[in-house]
Amino acid sequence: MIKNKISDYLKEKGTNTKLEHPSVEKFGDYAVRGEIDISKLNIIEKVDKVGAFNNLWIKQEILVDEAELILNDKYKTDLAKIGHSKTVVIDYSAPNIAKPFGIGHLRSTNIGQALYNIYQTLGWKCIGDNHLGDWGTQFGKMITAIIRYQMSDLRFQLKDKNKNLEEFSINDLEKLYISFHSAAEVDETLNNTAREWFAKLEKGDDEAKKIWQECVDISLSEFNRVYELLNVKIDNAYGEAFYLPMLPEIVKMFRDKKMTKISEKAEIVELPNLPPIILLKSDEATTYFTRDLATIKFRVEKWNPDLFIYEVGSEQNLYFKQVFAAAKMVGWDKDYVHIGHGMIRWKDGKFSTRKGDTIHLSDVIDKAIDMAKSMAPENDNESIMKVAIGAVKFNDLVSDPKKDVVFDWDRVMSMEGNSAPYLQYTYARCKSVIGKITDNRAQITENVRFDENELPLLRYFYIFEEKIIEAGERYSPAVLAEYLLNLARKYNEFYGKCRIVGEPEETRRVFLTQVTAKIIKDGLTILGIETLEKM
Repeated sequence: MIKNKISDYLKEKGTNTKLEHPSVEKFGDYAVRGEIDISKLNIIEKVDKVGAFNNLWIKQEILVDEAELILNDKYKTDLAKIGHSKTVVIDYSAPNIAKPFGIGHLRSTNIGQALYNIYQTLGWKCIGDNHLGDWGTQFGKMITAIIRYQMSDLRFQLKDKNKNLEEFSINDLEKLYISFHSAAEVDETLNNTAREWFAKLEKGDDEAKKIWQECVDISLSEFNRVYELLNVKIDNAYGEAFYLPMLPEIVKMFRDKKMTKISEKAEIVELPNLPPIILLKSDEATTYFTRDLATIKFRVEKWNPDLFIYEVGSEQNLYFKQVFAAAKMVGWDKDYVHIGHGMIRWKDGKFSTRKGDTIHLSDVIDKAIDMAKSMAPENDNESIMKVAIGAVKFNDLVSDPKKDVVFDWDRVMSMEGNSAPYLQYTYARCKSVIGKITDNRAQITENVRFDENELPLLRYFYIFEEKIIEAGERYSPAVLAEYLLNLARKYNEFYGKCRIVGEPEETRRVFLTQVTAKIIKDGLTILGIETLEKM
Protein backbone atom coordinates (compact mmCIF):
# COMPACT_ATOMS: atom_id res chain seq x y z
CA MET A 1 0.00 0.00 0.00
CA ILE A 2 1.41 3.38 -1.05
CA LYS A 3 0.68 5.08 2.26
CA ASN A 4 2.66 2.45 4.17
CA LYS A 5 5.68 2.88 1.91
CA ILE A 6 5.76 6.61 2.52
CA SER A 7 5.10 6.22 6.27
CA ASP A 8 7.91 3.66 6.58
CA TYR A 9 10.28 6.01 4.75
CA LEU A 10 9.38 8.87 7.09
CA LYS A 11 10.01 6.68 10.14
CA GLU A 12 13.42 5.70 8.76
CA LYS A 13 14.20 9.40 8.56
CA GLY A 14 13.25 9.80 12.20
CA THR A 15 9.93 11.59 11.86
CA ASN A 16 6.37 10.58 12.68
CA THR A 17 4.86 13.47 10.73
CA LYS A 18 1.24 12.80 9.83
CA LEU A 19 0.59 11.88 6.21
CA GLU A 20 -2.55 13.43 4.75
CA HIS A 21 -4.37 13.81 1.46
CA PRO A 22 -4.54 17.47 0.35
CA SER A 23 -8.06 18.86 0.55
CA VAL A 24 -7.70 19.99 -3.07
CA GLU A 25 -6.59 17.34 -5.57
CA LYS A 26 -4.52 19.73 -7.67
CA PHE A 27 -2.08 19.97 -4.75
CA GLY A 28 -1.00 16.34 -5.10
CA ASP A 29 -1.67 12.88 -3.71
CA TYR A 30 -0.23 13.32 -0.20
CA ALA A 31 0.93 16.20 1.96
CA VAL A 32 3.51 16.01 4.71
CA ARG A 33 4.48 18.84 7.04
CA GLY A 34 8.07 19.69 7.89
CA GLU A 35 11.57 19.97 6.52
CA ILE A 36 12.26 16.53 5.11
CA ASP A 37 13.71 15.42 1.79
CA ILE A 38 11.29 12.86 0.44
CA SER A 39 12.13 13.33 -3.23
CA LYS A 40 14.51 10.34 -3.14
CA LEU A 41 11.69 7.91 -2.40
CA ASN A 42 11.36 5.99 -5.66
CA ILE A 43 7.56 6.08 -5.82
CA ILE A 44 7.46 9.91 -5.82
CA GLU A 45 7.26 11.71 -9.15
CA LYS A 46 7.61 15.24 -7.79
CA VAL A 47 7.41 17.31 -4.63
CA ASP A 48 5.92 20.79 -4.44
CA LYS A 49 6.82 22.92 -1.43
CA VAL A 50 3.80 24.98 -0.33
CA GLY A 51 4.30 26.83 2.94
CA ALA A 52 5.03 24.30 5.68
CA PHE A 53 3.88 21.37 3.53
CA ASN A 54 5.54 19.09 1.02
CA ASN A 55 2.92 18.09 -1.55
CA LEU A 56 3.75 14.70 -3.03
CA TRP A 57 2.82 13.35 -6.44
CA ILE A 58 2.90 9.58 -6.93
CA LYS A 59 4.39 8.20 -10.14
CA GLN A 60 1.77 7.08 -12.64
CA GLU A 61 3.31 3.62 -12.98
CA ILE A 62 2.97 3.14 -9.21
CA LEU A 63 -0.68 4.17 -9.38
CA VAL A 64 -1.19 1.64 -12.18
CA ASP A 65 0.49 -1.07 -10.09
CA GLU A 66 -1.85 -0.33 -7.19
CA ALA A 67 -4.85 -0.50 -9.52
CA GLU A 68 -3.61 -3.85 -10.84
CA LEU A 69 -3.51 -5.16 -7.26
CA ILE A 70 -7.19 -4.29 -6.97
CA LEU A 71 -8.08 -5.99 -10.25
CA ASN A 72 -6.34 -9.23 -9.33
CA ASP A 73 -7.56 -9.20 -5.70
CA LYS A 74 -4.03 -9.09 -4.25
CA TYR A 75 -4.97 -6.01 -2.24
CA LYS A 76 -7.13 -8.28 -0.09
CA THR A 77 -4.07 -10.23 1.03
CA ASP A 78 -2.39 -7.07 2.31
CA LEU A 79 -5.53 -5.92 4.12
CA ALA A 80 -6.01 -9.33 5.74
CA LYS A 81 -2.63 -8.99 7.48
CA ILE A 82 -3.86 -6.05 9.56
CA GLY A 83 -6.11 -8.00 11.91
CA HIS A 84 -4.36 -11.35 11.67
CA SER A 85 -4.70 -13.36 14.92
CA LYS A 86 -7.20 -10.88 16.39
CA THR A 87 -10.83 -11.63 17.29
CA VAL A 88 -13.79 -9.28 17.48
CA VAL A 89 -17.29 -9.99 18.77
CA ILE A 90 -19.93 -7.75 17.21
CA ASP A 91 -23.30 -7.50 18.95
CA TYR A 92 -25.92 -6.29 16.48
CA SER A 93 -29.55 -6.39 15.31
CA ALA A 94 -31.20 -7.76 18.51
CA PRO A 95 -34.89 -7.57 17.53
CA ASN A 96 -37.58 -8.35 20.08
CA ILE A 97 -39.34 -11.69 20.05
CA ALA A 98 -43.07 -11.60 19.21
CA LYS A 99 -42.75 -8.24 17.45
CA PRO A 100 -42.31 -7.70 13.70
CA PHE A 101 -38.92 -6.43 12.60
CA GLY A 102 -39.22 -2.68 13.12
CA ILE A 103 -37.48 0.11 11.28
CA GLY A 104 -35.73 0.92 14.56
CA HIS A 105 -33.65 -2.26 14.28
CA LEU A 106 -32.56 -1.53 10.70
CA ARG A 107 -29.59 0.64 11.67
CA SER A 108 -28.15 -1.83 14.15
CA THR A 109 -28.56 -4.66 11.65
CA ASN A 110 -27.07 -2.79 8.68
CA ILE A 111 -24.20 -1.09 10.48
CA GLY A 112 -23.37 -4.22 12.47
CA GLN A 113 -23.22 -6.42 9.38
CA ALA A 114 -21.16 -3.86 7.46
CA LEU A 115 -18.67 -3.62 10.35
CA TYR A 116 -18.52 -7.42 10.46
CA ASN A 117 -17.66 -7.45 6.74
CA ILE A 118 -15.11 -4.64 7.12
CA TYR A 119 -13.30 -6.34 9.99
CA GLN A 120 -13.38 -9.65 8.14
CA THR A 121 -11.77 -7.92 5.14
CA LEU A 122 -9.12 -6.59 7.52
CA GLY A 123 -8.26 -10.13 8.58
CA TRP A 124 -9.97 -10.26 11.98
CA LYS A 125 -11.74 -13.38 13.14
CA CYS A 126 -15.28 -12.03 13.36
CA ILE A 127 -18.05 -13.39 15.54
CA GLY A 128 -21.51 -11.92 15.14
CA ASP A 129 -23.98 -12.33 17.98
CA ASN A 130 -27.67 -11.48 17.84
CA HIS A 131 -28.68 -10.71 21.44
CA LEU A 132 -32.39 -11.41 20.98
CA GLY A 133 -34.91 -9.75 23.27
CA ASP A 134 -36.54 -13.03 24.28
CA TRP A 135 -37.15 -12.51 28.00
CA GLY A 136 -39.02 -10.17 30.30
CA THR A 137 -42.39 -9.44 31.86
CA GLN A 138 -43.90 -8.78 28.43
CA PHE A 139 -44.02 -12.53 27.88
CA GLY A 140 -46.48 -12.88 30.73
CA LYS A 141 -48.73 -10.51 28.78
CA MET A 142 -48.11 -12.40 25.54
CA ILE A 143 -48.96 -15.74 27.11
CA THR A 144 -52.11 -14.28 28.68
CA ALA A 145 -53.23 -12.84 25.33
CA ILE A 146 -52.67 -16.13 23.49
CA ILE A 147 -54.57 -18.15 26.10
CA ARG A 148 -57.46 -15.65 26.04
CA TYR A 149 -57.59 -15.96 22.24
CA GLN A 150 -57.71 -19.73 22.57
CA MET A 151 -60.56 -19.28 25.08
CA SER A 152 -62.46 -17.22 22.44
CA ASP A 153 -62.29 -14.07 24.59
CA LEU A 154 -63.82 -11.45 22.27
CA ARG A 155 -61.22 -8.88 23.36
CA PHE A 156 -58.50 -11.01 21.75
CA GLN A 157 -59.45 -11.67 18.15
CA LEU A 158 -57.72 -12.52 14.89
CA LYS A 159 -59.27 -12.85 11.44
CA ASP A 160 -59.08 -16.62 11.81
CA LYS A 161 -60.86 -17.55 15.02
CA ASN A 162 -59.53 -21.10 15.15
CA LYS A 163 -55.79 -20.80 14.53
CA ASN A 164 -53.42 -23.12 16.29
CA LEU A 165 -50.47 -21.35 17.88
CA GLU A 166 -47.96 -22.93 15.50
CA GLU A 167 -49.93 -21.37 12.61
CA PHE A 168 -49.57 -17.84 13.98
CA SER A 169 -47.64 -15.21 12.08
CA ILE A 170 -45.53 -12.63 13.87
CA ASN A 171 -48.19 -10.05 12.98
CA ASP A 172 -50.75 -12.19 14.81
CA LEU A 173 -48.56 -12.11 17.91
CA GLU A 174 -48.25 -8.34 17.69
CA LYS A 175 -52.00 -7.92 17.24
CA LEU A 176 -52.74 -9.98 20.34
CA TYR A 177 -50.13 -8.09 22.34
CA ILE A 178 -51.72 -4.77 21.35
CA SER A 179 -55.12 -6.22 22.27
CA PHE A 180 -53.79 -7.08 25.72
CA HIS A 181 -52.78 -3.49 26.42
CA SER A 182 -56.13 -2.16 25.22
CA ALA A 183 -58.03 -4.65 27.37
CA ALA A 184 -55.80 -4.10 30.42
CA GLU A 185 -56.63 -0.39 30.44
CA VAL A 186 -60.16 -1.44 31.36
CA ASP A 187 -59.54 -4.72 33.17
CA GLU A 188 -56.66 -4.44 35.67
CA THR A 189 -56.94 -8.14 36.55
CA LEU A 190 -55.28 -8.95 33.22
CA ASN A 191 -52.03 -7.43 34.47
CA ASN A 192 -52.20 -9.61 37.57
CA THR A 193 -52.79 -12.66 35.39
CA ALA A 194 -49.83 -11.68 33.20
CA ARG A 195 -47.57 -11.40 36.25
CA GLU A 196 -48.67 -14.85 37.35
CA TRP A 197 -47.91 -16.34 33.94
CA PHE A 198 -44.47 -14.77 33.83
CA ALA A 199 -43.76 -16.14 37.29
CA LYS A 200 -44.77 -19.57 35.99
CA LEU A 201 -42.48 -19.11 33.00
CA GLU A 202 -39.56 -18.25 35.27
CA LYS A 203 -40.22 -21.41 37.29
CA GLY A 204 -40.27 -23.58 34.16
CA ASP A 205 -44.02 -24.27 33.88
CA ASP A 206 -44.52 -26.59 30.88
CA GLU A 207 -47.47 -24.73 29.33
CA ALA A 208 -45.80 -21.32 29.73
CA LYS A 209 -42.53 -22.62 28.28
CA LYS A 210 -44.33 -24.19 25.31
CA ILE A 211 -46.12 -20.95 24.41
CA TRP A 212 -42.92 -18.92 24.90
CA GLN A 213 -40.94 -21.30 22.68
CA GLU A 214 -43.57 -21.09 19.93
CA CYS A 215 -43.31 -17.29 20.07
CA VAL A 216 -39.54 -17.57 19.71
CA ASP A 217 -39.79 -20.01 16.79
CA ILE A 218 -42.38 -17.91 14.94
CA SER A 219 -40.26 -14.80 15.42
CA LEU A 220 -36.99 -16.40 14.34
CA SER A 221 -38.62 -17.70 11.18
CA GLU A 222 -39.67 -14.15 10.30
CA PHE A 223 -36.34 -12.60 11.33
CA ASN A 224 -34.42 -15.08 9.18
CA ARG A 225 -36.63 -14.16 6.21
CA VAL A 226 -35.79 -10.49 6.76
CA TYR A 227 -32.07 -11.22 7.16
CA GLU A 228 -32.06 -13.10 3.87
CA LEU A 229 -33.71 -10.12 2.17
CA LEU A 230 -31.13 -7.76 3.69
CA ASN A 231 -28.18 -10.03 2.84
CA VAL A 232 -27.39 -10.35 6.54
CA LYS A 233 -25.88 -13.44 8.15
CA ILE A 234 -25.35 -13.44 11.92
CA ASP A 235 -23.27 -16.28 13.33
CA ASN A 236 -25.07 -16.71 16.66
CA ALA A 237 -28.38 -15.84 18.27
CA TYR A 238 -27.94 -16.18 22.01
CA GLY A 239 -30.96 -14.40 23.46
CA GLU A 240 -31.38 -13.06 26.97
CA ALA A 241 -33.01 -16.29 28.13
CA PHE A 242 -29.83 -18.23 27.35
CA TYR A 243 -28.02 -16.38 30.13
CA LEU A 244 -30.57 -16.91 32.91
CA PRO A 245 -28.79 -19.91 34.50
CA MET A 246 -25.59 -17.84 34.71
CA LEU A 247 -27.07 -14.92 36.65
CA PRO A 248 -26.58 -16.28 40.20
CA GLU A 249 -22.87 -16.68 39.44
CA ILE A 250 -22.67 -13.04 38.29
CA VAL A 251 -24.31 -11.83 41.50
CA LYS A 252 -22.01 -14.03 43.60
CA MET A 253 -18.94 -12.76 41.76
CA PHE A 254 -19.73 -9.12 42.56
CA ARG A 255 -20.57 -9.98 46.16
CA ASP A 256 -17.38 -12.01 46.62
CA LYS A 257 -15.36 -9.07 45.34
CA LYS A 258 -17.26 -6.83 47.81
CA MET A 259 -18.38 -4.55 44.99
CA THR A 260 -22.05 -4.30 45.96
CA LYS A 261 -24.05 -2.33 48.49
CA ILE A 262 -27.71 -1.99 49.39
CA SER A 263 -29.49 1.18 48.30
CA GLU A 264 -33.24 1.59 48.74
CA LYS A 265 -33.54 -2.21 49.16
CA ALA A 266 -31.87 -2.82 45.78
CA GLU A 267 -28.36 -4.21 45.40
CA ILE A 268 -26.17 -1.86 43.40
CA VAL A 269 -22.64 -1.70 42.00
CA GLU A 270 -20.78 1.59 42.45
CA LEU A 271 -18.63 2.62 39.49
CA PRO A 272 -15.72 5.08 39.26
CA ASN A 273 -16.83 8.45 37.84
CA LEU A 274 -20.20 7.01 36.78
CA PRO A 275 -23.62 6.63 38.42
CA PRO A 276 -24.13 3.32 40.27
CA ILE A 277 -26.08 0.60 38.50
CA ILE A 278 -28.59 -1.91 39.84
CA LEU A 279 -27.48 -5.54 40.03
CA LEU A 280 -30.62 -6.84 41.75
CA LYS A 281 -33.93 -5.04 42.21
CA SER A 282 -35.58 -4.75 45.61
CA ASP A 283 -37.58 -7.93 44.85
CA GLU A 284 -34.28 -9.66 43.93
CA ALA A 285 -35.18 -9.73 40.24
CA THR A 286 -32.22 -9.38 37.87
CA THR A 287 -31.76 -6.50 35.45
CA TYR A 288 -30.46 -5.91 31.93
CA PHE A 289 -27.14 -5.10 33.58
CA THR A 290 -26.95 -8.50 35.28
CA ARG A 291 -27.72 -10.24 31.99
CA ASP A 292 -25.27 -8.14 29.99
CA LEU A 293 -22.46 -8.96 32.42
CA ALA A 294 -23.33 -12.65 32.05
CA THR A 295 -23.17 -12.14 28.29
CA ILE A 296 -19.67 -10.65 28.48
CA LYS A 297 -18.50 -13.46 30.76
CA PHE A 298 -19.81 -16.06 28.31
CA ARG A 299 -18.19 -14.34 25.33
CA VAL A 300 -14.84 -13.99 27.07
CA GLU A 301 -14.82 -17.65 28.06
CA LYS A 302 -16.06 -18.94 24.68
CA TRP A 303 -14.23 -16.66 22.23
CA ASN A 304 -11.77 -14.55 24.26
CA PRO A 305 -12.04 -11.60 21.86
CA ASP A 306 -9.62 -8.70 21.70
CA LEU A 307 -12.45 -6.31 20.91
CA PHE A 308 -16.17 -6.07 21.69
CA ILE A 309 -18.34 -3.90 19.42
CA TYR A 310 -21.93 -3.18 20.49
CA GLU A 311 -24.10 -1.70 17.75
CA VAL A 312 -26.97 -0.33 19.85
CA GLY A 313 -28.81 3.01 19.79
CA SER A 314 -27.28 6.16 21.25
CA GLU A 315 -29.92 6.31 24.00
CA GLN A 316 -27.86 3.56 25.67
CA ASN A 317 -24.60 5.56 25.76
CA LEU A 318 -24.44 5.96 29.55
CA TYR A 319 -25.63 2.42 30.18
CA PHE A 320 -22.84 0.85 28.12
CA LYS A 321 -20.24 3.02 29.82
CA GLN A 322 -21.48 1.50 33.07
CA VAL A 323 -21.46 -2.05 31.67
CA PHE A 324 -17.93 -1.71 30.29
CA ALA A 325 -16.64 -0.15 33.51
CA ALA A 326 -18.12 -2.99 35.56
CA ALA A 327 -16.67 -5.60 33.20
CA LYS A 328 -13.19 -4.16 33.63
CA MET A 329 -13.63 -3.97 37.41
CA VAL A 330 -14.13 -7.74 37.59
CA GLY A 331 -11.15 -8.50 35.36
CA TRP A 332 -12.46 -8.65 31.79
CA ASP A 333 -10.01 -6.02 30.62
CA LYS A 334 -10.82 -5.95 26.91
CA ASP A 335 -11.40 -3.18 24.39
CA TYR A 336 -15.09 -2.28 24.38
CA VAL A 337 -16.81 -0.02 21.85
CA HIS A 338 -20.42 1.12 21.78
CA ILE A 339 -21.32 2.59 18.39
CA GLY A 340 -24.42 4.42 19.61
CA HIS A 341 -26.27 4.99 16.35
CA GLY A 342 -28.74 7.81 15.79
CA MET A 343 -32.42 7.48 14.92
CA ILE A 344 -34.16 7.18 11.57
CA ARG A 345 -36.34 10.20 10.90
CA TRP A 346 -38.71 10.79 7.99
CA LYS A 347 -38.30 13.87 5.85
CA ASP A 348 -41.92 14.90 6.42
CA GLY A 349 -41.95 13.62 9.99
CA LYS A 350 -44.15 10.60 9.33
CA PHE A 351 -44.49 7.37 7.43
CA SER A 352 -47.80 5.98 6.25
CA THR A 353 -48.30 2.42 7.47
CA ARG A 354 -51.20 -0.01 7.39
CA LYS A 355 -50.33 -1.40 10.78
CA GLY A 356 -50.63 1.56 13.12
CA ASP A 357 -47.95 3.67 14.78
CA THR A 358 -45.17 1.07 14.63
CA ILE A 359 -43.18 1.32 11.40
CA HIS A 360 -42.48 -2.19 10.17
CA LEU A 361 -39.49 -2.77 7.96
CA SER A 362 -41.72 -4.77 5.62
CA ASP A 363 -43.73 -1.61 4.89
CA VAL A 364 -40.57 0.28 3.98
CA ILE A 365 -39.28 -2.53 1.76
CA ASP A 366 -42.66 -2.88 0.03
CA LYS A 367 -42.64 0.81 -0.85
CA ALA A 368 -39.04 0.61 -2.08
CA ILE A 369 -40.00 -2.34 -4.31
CA ASP A 370 -42.94 -0.41 -5.77
CA MET A 371 -40.68 2.56 -6.52
CA ALA A 372 -37.99 0.33 -8.05
CA LYS A 373 -40.61 -1.21 -10.33
CA SER A 374 -41.82 2.20 -11.47
CA MET A 375 -38.23 3.31 -12.18
CA ALA A 376 -37.52 0.34 -14.46
CA PRO A 377 -40.65 -1.75 -15.14
CA GLU A 378 -38.72 -3.86 -17.65
CA ASN A 379 -36.41 -5.22 -14.93
CA ASP A 380 -36.92 -8.75 -13.61
CA ASN A 381 -37.95 -9.34 -10.00
CA GLU A 382 -34.42 -10.19 -8.87
CA SER A 383 -33.07 -6.89 -10.22
CA ILE A 384 -35.95 -4.94 -8.68
CA MET A 385 -35.23 -6.51 -5.30
CA LYS A 386 -31.52 -5.67 -5.54
CA VAL A 387 -32.34 -2.03 -6.29
CA ALA A 388 -34.98 -1.76 -3.55
CA ILE A 389 -33.01 -3.47 -0.78
CA GLY A 390 -29.79 -1.75 -1.79
CA ALA A 391 -31.48 1.64 -1.68
CA VAL A 392 -32.90 1.15 1.81
CA LYS A 393 -29.61 -0.20 3.19
CA PHE A 394 -27.31 2.37 1.60
CA ASN A 395 -29.39 5.32 2.82
CA ASP A 396 -28.69 4.01 6.30
CA LEU A 397 -25.00 3.24 5.78
CA VAL A 398 -23.96 6.44 4.00
CA SER A 399 -24.75 8.47 7.11
CA ASP A 400 -22.37 8.68 10.05
CA PRO A 401 -23.61 6.00 12.49
CA LYS A 402 -23.77 8.46 15.37
CA LYS A 403 -26.02 10.89 13.48
CA ASP A 404 -29.73 10.62 12.80
CA VAL A 405 -30.71 9.43 9.32
CA VAL A 406 -33.28 11.40 7.35
CA PHE A 407 -35.33 9.04 5.21
CA ASP A 408 -36.18 10.97 2.04
CA TRP A 409 -37.65 8.70 -0.62
CA ASP A 410 -36.60 10.98 -3.48
CA ARG A 411 -32.98 10.74 -2.36
CA VAL A 412 -33.11 7.07 -1.35
CA MET A 413 -34.22 5.95 -4.82
CA SER A 414 -32.39 8.59 -6.86
CA MET A 415 -30.39 7.47 -9.90
CA GLU A 416 -28.37 10.67 -9.78
CA GLY A 417 -27.50 11.31 -6.16
CA ASN A 418 -26.11 9.82 -2.95
CA SER A 419 -27.80 6.46 -3.34
CA ALA A 420 -27.30 2.78 -4.01
CA PRO A 421 -29.22 2.96 -7.32
CA TYR A 422 -26.70 5.59 -8.46
CA LEU A 423 -23.79 3.27 -7.62
CA GLN A 424 -25.55 0.26 -9.13
CA TYR A 425 -26.23 2.26 -12.30
CA THR A 426 -22.59 3.38 -12.50
CA TYR A 427 -21.45 -0.23 -12.12
CA ALA A 428 -23.87 -1.35 -14.86
CA ARG A 429 -22.55 1.46 -17.07
CA CYS A 430 -19.00 0.19 -16.55
CA LYS A 431 -20.05 -3.37 -17.39
CA SER A 432 -21.75 -2.14 -20.55
CA VAL A 433 -18.50 -0.51 -21.69
CA ILE A 434 -16.46 -3.60 -20.82
CA GLY A 435 -18.92 -5.80 -22.71
CA LYS A 436 -18.17 -3.95 -25.93
CA ILE A 437 -14.52 -5.01 -26.10
CA THR A 438 -13.08 -8.36 -27.17
CA ASP A 439 -10.28 -8.61 -24.58
CA ASN A 440 -11.38 -9.48 -21.06
CA ARG A 441 -8.62 -7.41 -19.52
CA ALA A 442 -7.00 -4.18 -20.68
CA GLN A 443 -3.21 -4.47 -20.42
CA ILE A 444 -1.31 -1.31 -19.50
CA THR A 445 2.28 -1.33 -20.72
CA GLU A 446 5.16 0.52 -19.09
CA ASN A 447 5.58 4.23 -19.75
CA VAL A 448 1.93 4.70 -20.71
CA ARG A 449 0.82 8.20 -19.71
CA PHE A 450 -2.72 9.05 -18.66
CA ASP A 451 -4.19 12.38 -19.76
CA GLU A 452 -5.82 15.11 -17.68
CA ASN A 453 -9.31 13.60 -18.06
CA GLU A 454 -8.12 10.17 -16.96
CA LEU A 455 -5.80 11.02 -14.08
CA PRO A 456 -8.49 11.98 -11.52
CA LEU A 457 -9.71 8.37 -11.61
CA LEU A 458 -6.27 6.77 -11.59
CA ARG A 459 -5.25 8.97 -8.66
CA TYR A 460 -8.32 7.88 -6.65
CA PHE A 461 -8.13 4.09 -6.94
CA TYR A 462 -5.32 3.52 -4.44
CA ILE A 463 -7.30 5.28 -1.70
CA PHE A 464 -9.81 2.40 -1.69
CA GLU A 465 -7.69 0.32 0.70
CA GLU A 466 -7.13 3.30 2.98
CA LYS A 467 -10.87 3.91 3.24
CA ILE A 468 -11.58 0.31 4.22
CA ILE A 469 -9.00 0.64 7.00
CA GLU A 470 -10.37 4.02 8.06
CA ALA A 471 -13.93 2.65 8.13
CA GLY A 472 -12.75 -0.01 10.57
CA GLU A 473 -10.76 2.39 12.73
CA ARG A 474 -13.69 4.81 12.95
CA TYR A 475 -16.34 2.08 13.22
CA SER A 476 -18.12 3.83 10.37
CA PRO A 477 -19.22 2.14 7.12
CA ALA A 478 -20.12 5.66 5.97
CA VAL A 479 -16.41 6.27 5.26
CA LEU A 480 -16.44 3.55 2.61
CA ALA A 481 -19.89 4.49 1.31
CA GLU A 482 -18.84 8.11 0.73
CA TYR A 483 -15.67 7.00 -1.05
CA LEU A 484 -17.72 4.85 -3.45
CA LEU A 485 -19.98 7.80 -4.23
CA ASN A 486 -16.99 10.03 -4.96
CA LEU A 487 -15.50 7.35 -7.21
CA ALA A 488 -18.79 7.02 -9.11
CA ARG A 489 -18.95 10.79 -9.59
CA LYS A 490 -15.41 10.83 -10.95
CA TYR A 491 -16.14 7.99 -13.33
CA ASN A 492 -19.35 9.54 -14.63
CA GLU A 493 -17.56 12.85 -15.17
CA PHE A 494 -14.83 11.00 -17.07
CA TYR A 495 -17.47 9.06 -19.04
CA GLY A 496 -19.19 12.29 -20.03
CA LYS A 497 -15.96 13.80 -21.34
CA CYS A 498 -14.25 10.85 -22.99
CA ARG A 499 -15.14 8.40 -25.70
CA ILE A 500 -13.84 4.98 -24.76
CA VAL A 501 -14.39 2.09 -27.18
CA GLY A 502 -12.78 2.38 -30.61
CA GLU A 503 -10.57 5.32 -29.65
CA PRO A 504 -6.74 5.42 -29.61
CA GLU A 505 -7.01 5.74 -25.81
CA GLU A 506 -9.26 2.66 -25.53
CA THR A 507 -6.80 0.50 -23.57
CA ARG A 508 -6.22 3.12 -20.88
CA ARG A 509 -9.87 4.03 -20.61
CA VAL A 510 -11.15 0.48 -20.50
CA PHE A 511 -8.58 -0.19 -17.77
CA LEU A 512 -9.98 2.72 -15.76
CA THR A 513 -13.49 1.38 -16.33
CA GLN A 514 -12.52 -2.12 -15.19
CA VAL A 515 -10.92 -0.88 -11.99
CA THR A 516 -13.89 1.38 -11.24
CA ALA A 517 -16.29 -1.54 -11.66
CA LYS A 518 -14.16 -3.78 -9.44
CA ILE A 519 -13.98 -1.24 -6.63
CA ILE A 520 -17.71 -0.49 -6.74
CA LYS A 521 -18.56 -4.19 -6.67
CA ASP A 522 -16.11 -5.03 -3.89
CA GLY A 523 -17.07 -1.96 -1.88
CA LEU A 524 -20.79 -2.60 -2.13
CA THR A 525 -20.23 -6.25 -1.25
CA ILE A 526 -18.51 -5.17 1.96
CA LEU A 527 -21.52 -2.97 2.70
CA GLY A 528 -23.83 -5.93 2.05
CA ILE A 529 -25.33 -4.52 -1.17
CA GLU A 530 -25.57 -6.36 -4.48
CA THR A 531 -24.71 -5.00 -7.93
CA LEU A 532 -26.53 -5.43 -11.24
CA GLU A 533 -24.84 -6.26 -14.53
CA LYS A 534 -27.29 -4.04 -16.37
CA MET A 535 -29.96 -1.50 -15.50
